[in-house]
Amino acid sequence: MDLIISKRLLWIAGAAYPLHNIARVYTFLLRPAKAKAVRRFVKYASFTFAATIALTIIAGLSAVGVQQDPSSLIAFVWVLAFGVGVWLLVEMFKVVGAPSHHVLAVESNGQSTALVTAPDPATLNHLVGSIAYAIEHPDVELQVRVERLLISRPSNYYYGDTVNMYGGAGNVGMAK
Repeated sequence: MDLIISKRLLWIAGAAYPLHNIARVYTFLLRPAKAKAVRRFVKYASFTFAATIALTIIAGLSAVGVQQDPSSLIAFVWVLAFGVGVWLLVEMFKVVGAPSHHVLAVESNGQSTALVTAPDPATLNHLVGSIAYAIEHPDVELQVRVERLLISRPSNYYYGDTVNMYGGAGNVGMAK
């Protein structure tokens, strides 16, 4: 994919960012949220196990009053729980096994952010300088080949700055 600066526009794939609307350009290491994925697995697996135990007990107790064999219902519940457990395990290992990526982020004055990557972090650092120079010198033109970064679930990654905010309306960003 091409990153092009031409006529006061930054083009990343098919998206155009006016250079005067770029608020920040920086590089960082995009890391998967591995601990969060493990906690999510433990939480949902525990809930699934507890629900399975509860359903097994309920099926057993309800069968006592009617003198029926609840084994097929109990087997279905455990097979379903096993399937959910396997799915949760696969989802966790997708995140735990995901690599970190060196990325370049371009943030605009609005809400949009573009992420691109390259095999060498030094290339990205040089590109930050080139984009910053182009912002100050609008007649500059540049074309660089970068790689597209595809992330299926952004919540599985730590992205950007971490800010803890307390309160809602009227927040000025200071704690006293």
